[in-house]
Amino acid sequence: MSDGSRSLPTWQRLQAHAQTIRHAHLRDWFDGQQGEARGAGFVAEAAGLTLDYAKNRVTDTTMALLFALADEAGVSARRDAMYRGEAVNTTERRAALHMALRAWPEDGFHAQGVAVAGDVAAVLAQMERFAYAVRGGTWRGWNGRRITDVINIGIGGSDLGPRMVCRALAHLDTEGPRLHFVANVDGSDLAAVLARLDAASTLVVVCSKTFTTLETMANAHTARTWFLLHGVPQAQLASHFVAVSTNRQAVAAFGIDPANMFPFWDWVGGRFSLWSAVGLSIALAVGFARFRQLLDGARAMDRHFAEADAPQNMPMILGLLDVWYRSFLGTGSRCVAPYCEPLELLPAFLQQLEMESNGKSVQLDGAAAAQGTAPVVWGTTGTNGQHAYFQMVHQGSHWMPVDFIAALEPVHPMPGHHGKLLANCFAQGEALLRGRTAQEVRALGVQDEALVPHMVFEGNRPSNTLLLQRLDPYHLGALIALSEHRTFVQGVLWNINSFDQWGVELGKQLAAPIACELDGGPARPHDASTAGLIRRALAAASAWQG
Repeated sequence: MSDGSRSLPTWQRLQAHAQTIRHAHLRDWFDGQQGEARGAGFVAEAAGLTLDYAKNRVTDTTMALLFALADEAGVSARRDAMYRGEAVNTTERRAALHMALRAWPEDGFHAQGVAVAGDVAAVLAQMERFAYAVRGGTWRGWNGRRITDVINIGIGGSDLGPRMVCRALAHLDTEGPRLHFVANVDGSDLAAVLARLDAASTLVVVCSKTFTTLETMANAHTARTWFLLHGVPQAQLASHFVAVSTNRQAVAAFGIDPANMFPFWDWVGGRFSLWSAVGLSIALAVGFARFRQLLDGARAMDRHFAEADAPQNMPMILGLLDVWYRSFLGTGSRCVAPYCEPLELLPAFLQQLEMESNGKSVQLDGAAAAQGTAPVVWGTTGTNGQHAYFQMVHQGSHWMPVDFIAALEPVHPMPGHHGKLLANCFAQGEALLRGRTAQEVRALGVQDEALVPHMVFEGNRPSNTLLLQRLDPYHLGALIALSEHRTFVQGVLWNINSFDQWGVELGKQLAAPIACELDGGPARPHDASTAGLIRRALAAASAWQG
């Protein structure tokens, strides 16, 4: 058993270096020519994105040590193994080859030695035909009605990625069907969607790799019953359901024509799957041509990650900064603040991507992780967050890095709005950097000395600013791929497997027998607390059973 990256010489040097700059103030690093050089030098560009990371608590020495750590830890070697399609998901003995989903055929991806370009192209062609049929009106409901609404039923990676992308790109298309997403097994989720739809013009995409996911299949069966109750003949249900799955037998047993099953592969992890048939809802919402642009933006970032030297490699820089804050400066969270309303679901998407990938305390060799791993990722859109939690971000008793994300061109060019939006975004980063001293408070004319400490801002709080030229499919694809590769870099440096998710299994396994008990089945042994909760639920069961 090993200490992973902690045993590397550069890790030790970084620990010592962290102590030497722990109390340095960012404000001092922006004085004079030093500041000009910093502002120009701590910038990276890739795939139409610009990263300004000058407002981080790092120096040239810090970055040089972090790049040396990446080299010692074998980040590039592990990256190359992932691109070669080796079984980098070691516990499940699978490749993690989401890059192949957005590749061009000539890129030549293989999953554990097997070429995948043909299979990927075939599914993309199937998705393209189906998207054109639904959007063009040739795929119709059982009585000839055009499809006006599509419900994507899935959960986790089968929901959040497509949901986020459809929300982000909703401004680009008004010709396709309306998209609705249902994930929660709480009946309120599905009921709220079904209440406003017409069964004759509604299509359901059931998205589950195994076609056994508890929440997804509960919602799918309830939706199936809803169609029957609203006049759709059982023999015509296939006009209203398609599946994204690998379980052909279960799909057919449900009543979906296997010809309308869109497959994907074991080397596609759920939270990395929106580029696959899981993204069918995206193609239906905005059209397949735009879905292809999304893939192209991601591919551009894939190539950048594979080819750029570390000092210019955007995913490498961000992943290293994340490890710097978590492992050397002891931060426990990172705030994500998109100053772009259509990106409102991005923080939640990144929560799943990073915290499911790297929220682990076991290293690759089975030893306990020798350092903290995934920080808590959280946030909302600006400027809303400024009137909520930004008080804590600026003056709270603990600090965390912040990622500001903005589009240089407005999504909706409302006169006078976009300049104010960007001004707020840029000002927040500047305020976090500089803070405000007691002397500066007094210079504002504050004469009540009792008020002065309340108006002082410590500053020295780090942030990145990530700029998209515009919010379109290409740049959004690049942004998502950047986040995926950033997460991978973190995992390599913490010596963990970023591609399994055993932590989600235990609760799901325990839920099945409890559900059986709540449905009148035999009681099973539980701890006293859980047994008491079950008794209370059973006492109220008449309100919801049946």
